[in-house]
Formats: sequence, structure tokens, C-alpha cells
Amino acid sequence: MSTNPRVKSAIPGEDENFASVMMHTPSILQRFGDLYTEFWQRGIISQEIKEMTRIRNARITDCGY
Repeated sequence: MSTNPRVKSAIPGEDENFASVMMHTPSILQRFGDLYTEFWQRGIISQEIKEMTRIRNARITDCGY
């Protein structure tokens, strides 16, 4: 798995990153943001477990973010 997007930025002159690539379809970026916010702010899983899981996943996938 790579941290280098395979799709170019939708914003001329800006590096490829999650947001600039997702700007190809702003409505999807907005919905993803809503879903991401809902996931991190609510639910039966504690914030601590969510954060530990996020960090572990980043290490396993060698995520640069």
C-alpha cells in the first residue's frame, strides 16, 4: 500500500494529497467528511480504542500521514 495517490490533484499546482484528489468530486468529499466526523464523535467504541486502531493501521500500512 502506498501513500502516493494514483490520481492527480484536482487543484492546479497543488501536490496530490487526500483532499486535493477528492476535490475531483466535491460532493463525495463532503459526504466523506460527514461520515468521518460521525464515526469519530459517536458510537459505542471508545475514542481511545479508535485512536489506537487508527495508529496501528497507519503503522501496518506504512502510512505517511
